[in-house]
Amino acid sequence: MATAASASASPAALRAKTPAPGAHPSPKSSLAFPWPSPGASASASTAASGRLHASLHLGGVRGVGTANGTGLHVLPPDVKPLAVPKMAGGAGAQKSILLYHCEEMRDLAQQVAARNDDIELCTISWRKFPDGFPDLFIPNAQNIRGRHVAFLASFSSPGVIFEQISIIYNLPKLFIASFTLILPFFPTGTSERMEDEGDVATAFTLARSLSHIPISRGGPTSLVIFDIHALQERFYFGDAILPCFESGIPLLKSRLQELPDSDNIAIAFPDDGAWKRFYKQLQHFPMIICNKVREGDQRIVRIKEGDARGRHVVIVDDLVQSGGTLIECQKVLAAHGAAKVSAYVTHGIFPNKSWEKFKPDNGEGPEHALSHFWITDSCPLTVEAVKDRRPFEILSLADSIASALQI
Repeated sequence: MATAASASASPAALRAKTPAPGAHPSPKSSLAFPWPSPGASASASTAASGRLHASLHLGGVRGVGTANGTGLHVLPPDVKPLAVPKMAGGAGAQKSILLYHCEEMRDLAQQVAARNDDIELCTISWRKFPDGFPDLFIPNAQNIRGRHVAFLASFSSPGVIFEQISIIYNLPKLFIASFTLILPFFPTGTSERMEDEGDVATAFTLARSLSHIPISRGGPTSLVIFDIHALQERFYFGDAILPCFESGIPLLKSRLQELPDSDNIAIAFPDDGAWKRFYKQLQHFPMIICNKVREGDQRIVRIKEGDARGRHVVIVDDLVQSGGTLIECQKVLAAHGAAKVSAYVTHGIFPNKSWEKFKPDNGEGPEHALSHFWITDSCPLTVEAVKDRRPFEILSLADSIASALQI
């Protein structure tokens, strides 16, 4: 058998079949276009085989086989650029926005839409069932597919949050391109820490609730908030939402430039917290820092540093509730020689009509009244109560919101 014969082959026979070192038998070429022999001239090769060509298309690269050289010439790729689809919001383009709003924010939403032709105002039917629970409806829901959508919210009281959260959770599920929530005032921002075991930081609770807004086709929800009480609250939000913190301070700076005594302005902060929050935006003004000290059962405001003499001093803070600290700060500044005292807060909350404590200066002097009290329209119920009432003046967030929607 062949197997037996192979097995019985002598070592000498095997050595005879093994080529000597350096001897390489020429294998029979299997190429369609054989390579020329080392000693053959180019002209002989051309004469022998002619000029043979083979083209190979591989993703736009052409290989050409020839009888001389390697037979492969690489030409520039014949690749056409990919068509890039036009997308709203690209570089140099304005996004077309559908803007929804709660009932309280109707006036501000109309102002925002008036600022930009690319913002279209949309409506929601805010109805209630006989038992008081929301009966909500979004008209033409199918027509907003593929569109950029925003919602302007006002969480002015716990009673209105649930119905707005219901809309906020529903809009991203309507196959929209992106979703932006504008919440000018984050209402639980002052409850951001625990001092005793058992304290509930409701700022964290609300942040986590907003962090569970469903993701739209364009990705996580963008959340726009103005002058949140503490910047560290950014970290209360989860990864499924993108908080964007804006400020109303640029509105104040623009307004101060319009005053006849704009070159005599000084900025006062009622406490260290307000100074840390805003001093970088106002550092070109002279600054006065106040603080609160406890004497017995009373908390007294004193000037920590700065000089108020002869100045029009503007007290700056993120929000005001009862206004007690602000009034004490006003009195201290007047006692230290301020010529005028005004105030600015981004969020005028004023529970229980506490805005009534603030009177306009009709010549009585800064000890008893304010020259100006500027607030934004982040809290629409307050705006309704104090509009056209001195010393209050509303600085609208409409332009800032319209700009934020294009981010």
